[in-house]
Amino acid sequence: MRSKTSLYQARATAVGGRVGGAASADGRLRVRLDDPADPVGRGTNPEQLFAAAYAACFLSALRRVAADRAIAIAPDSNVTAEVSLSGGADAALAVDLSVDLAGLDDAVAGQLIAAAHARCPYSRAMRGDARVAVRIV
Repeated sequence: MRSKTSLYQARATAVGGRVGGAASADGRLRVRLDDPADPVGRGTNPEQLFAAAYAACFLSALRRVAADRAIAIAPDSNVTAEVSLSGGADAALAVDLSVDLAGLDDAVAGQLIAAAHARCPYSRAMRGDARVAVRIV
C-alpha cells in the first residue's frame, strides 16, 4: 500500500527465487534470474540488479547535490557499484562505489560524494546494515 508521503512506489514479483524470473507490476521490467555460478546462465541476478540500481540512485543524488551548490557535473560522470554477497547463516551485502567526476577537484568531488552519500536513499537504507565504501576514481 502506498503511503501518503511516498514519491514513488515500485512493485515487482519474483518466481523461482535466484533461478527463475522477476517482473514489475507495470510490465516495464521482466528479467530472467540465474545463479551467478552457472557458467551458461543467460539471466541476471539480484546482486547485479541492486548494483545497477544503487549506482543510478547515487549518481542522481550526486547530480542533485551538485545542482544545489551550482557545481557543474560532466555529462559522462559515472558511478560503478560492486555488490558482494557473503554466504552462511549471517549472509550480508557489501558495496563498493567508484565515483568518476572527471574535471572536478578531488576536494570538491569528495564534498559532493559525502553529501550524496548522506542523501541517497540506497545509502541511507544500507547504513548500519552493510559495509559501503565510496572512492573517487
